[in-house]
Amino acid sequence: MVPFFAKAMLWTYRINGAEVDSMARWTGAGASITKWLEGRCTNLPGGSNGHGKNMNRFALYLSNVIDVRAHEIRALLWAFAYFFFLLASYYILRPLRDEMGIAAGRENLQWLFTATFFAMLVASPIYAYATSTLPRARLIPWVYHFFALNLIAFWALLVLDYEKAAVAKVFFVWVSVFVLFAVSVFWTFMADLFQSEQGKRLFGFIAAGGTAGTMLGSSITVGLSAIIGVASLLVVAAVLLECAIFCASRLERSTRVFSNGQPRPGVTTAVAAPQAKMGGGVFGGLLLLVKSPYLSGIAIWVALLSLAQTFLYFIQQDVVRNASTDPATRTQIFATMDLGGNILTLLIQLVATGELIKRLGAGKAAACLPLVFAIGFAAASFAPVLGVIVGFQVLQRVANFGFSNPAREIMFTVVDREEKYKAKNIIDTAVLRGGDVVWSWTFTGLRAAGLTASLIAMIAVPVALGWLALSLWLGRLQEDRAKQLQTTGEKG
Repeated sequence: MVPFFAKAMLWTYRINGAEVDSMARWTGAGASITKWLEGRCTNLPGGSNGHGKNMNRFALYLSNVIDVRAHEIRALLWAFAYFFFLLASYYILRPLRDEMGIAAGRENLQWLFTATFFAMLVASPIYAYATSTLPRARLIPWVYHFFALNLIAFWALLVLDYEKAAVAKVFFVWVSVFVLFAVSVFWTFMADLFQSEQGKRLFGFIAAGGTAGTMLGSSITVGLSAIIGVASLLVVAAVLLECAIFCASRLERSTRVFSNGQPRPGVTTAVAAPQAKMGGGVFGGLLLLVKSPYLSGIAIWVALLSLAQTFLYFIQQDVVRNASTDPATRTQIFATMDLGGNILTLLIQLVATGELIKRLGAGKAAACLPLVFAIGFAAASFAPVLGVIVGFQVLQRVANFGFSNPAREIMFTVVDREEKYKAKNIIDTAVLRGGDVVWSWTFTGLRAAGLTASLIAMIAVPVALGWLALSLWLGRLQEDRAKQLQTTGEKG
């Protein structure tokens, strides 16, 4: 499907030979990677030739790098590739979104955040209905196919130069919705397949796949934006999204051997029966969220994450706008910031994430991010300049994706399936974007009241310390639930 999709997109628009050649190389590379990975998985346990007794050299090397069991390798590689293509697609779009946010004016950002929240309120019940009526094997591909079609619609609008200012604002909102749903669906799938003990060992490596994808996406934007133009980048992002769908389908097939070929206790509806419908009501996730102190605590954790990131984002926009008036330079700053942070994150995920989470537990690993924010806001309060903000952004992304985000996803391995697909999605989307709205207007109100960016950063320091304490409390609850599941063999 990927080669056909790529060719169809290329044929629909007459572009010069250099653009066709560049796009063909990138889209063809995506298909080649999926074919290579399929070849590497052939001789693994659970591969296409059955349950092999011996791992090939590639699998042996992998098992020396991370703590992975033989029956987990094939699924682990497909999960890695799935996240790789997903975030590669998003990171092509991210610098474009940030530049469009500056073009719309920092004074309008809170309106864009508000529009994003209301778009999320519309999308969340639709997704909840889909989770109730569609089996997992159909739900996940359909979600991503829908987003790929959206990208082609934006591509057409940009090519036709239709209402450019309005399309830029809609695109900002759409990308903000897309990344939350796309990543939430991915990690929900992972929490549905892996147990808490597996997540501690493997989620860091899986997250590294996403980080590698962000590096590819950022590199594509930096290297090709001036050659093929913004519109053509959307086509490349759509093709990479289709590659992610291919990997997700292969991952679905590999789950039957997660526990040496035996279904895991308490999760037979998830792993052994991917075609089963979940059922439940459209607003079931909200009720589950309200009833559970554990899920409510995670929701508060995410709301505080939103506060920290929103305040930093607004400060960053002001600093970058003051640093340069050239849109191309600002886009380069954003993309370079992403690339630098992602290189450090990838190294940590491959070397340290799994071991650190195994030793410290999910709570202490999650606490790394609020600790970085507390230190970063303290530094920004004294020196809100480009160098400090760039360093702050890089470090918080390393802490987030290197430690805290995998730890937070592990917290969902100890809840039942409906809580994963419904309550988790509300937390990942409506709570996060609702927080963005509240905190964006809060920041705007504080600035209107005469507070400087430095003073706002200082106010955020004690908030980050409270967030750190919440992380430790959630970690204790997660460990208790994991021990209970190990004892009883039941979810929930």
